[in-house]
Amino acid sequence: MDVLAATDFFTTEVWTKAGLVTYYVLFFIHVASRRVHIAGLTPYPDTAWVTQIARNVTMADAGVLSPGQYLLHDRDSKFTEAFDETLKAAGVKAVKLPAQSPNLNAHAERFVLSVKTECLSRMILFGEASLRRALSNFLAHYHVERPHQGKGNVILFPEESANTARAGPVQCRERLGGLLRFYYRGAG
Repeated sequence: MDVLAATDFFTTEVWTKAGLVTYYVLFFIHVASRRVHIAGLTPYPDTAWVTQIARNVTMADAGVLSPGQYLLHDRDSKFTEAFDETLKAAGVKAVKLPAQSPNLNAHAERFVLSVKTECLSRMILFGEASLRRALSNFLAHYHVERPHQGKGNVILFPEESANTARAGPVQCRERLGGLLRFYYRGAG
């Protein structure tokens, strides 16, 4: 599981000066740890953009994929041959899933369900900056505040300063104006 990652696109609607625009968000998820990385977002996911994202995520120092890993992705036409070749050149093996098999990419599909139902479907986004802000706040919540059933109802990457004591008043941390909430015990 440590060498397995998955990727997928999801879409969301954003109001811009030009009207309502569909943005495509490309993300990568490390299957074992459930760590998610938003690789990019654009209204026009062409071959050049997707290939550049593949270069970015396989960079030696800053990339989220490393040689020897396997990357699951569906047969979406946005995952071009150039995308797969860029991954292959970096030592990452792209594994195309069979057509119409979302259950084979279940971790990625579950993340899409979470981000949409817990955050994006409850917001009206005005411009790309508001989409970036919403995704940034959701990822912080997803990684360090939200319990995950698939991992035994634990927080994936709890903050070191988190108080695990059973005493003390319950406090609430809010993100995105209270849309995302995290309850914890304060210092007693």
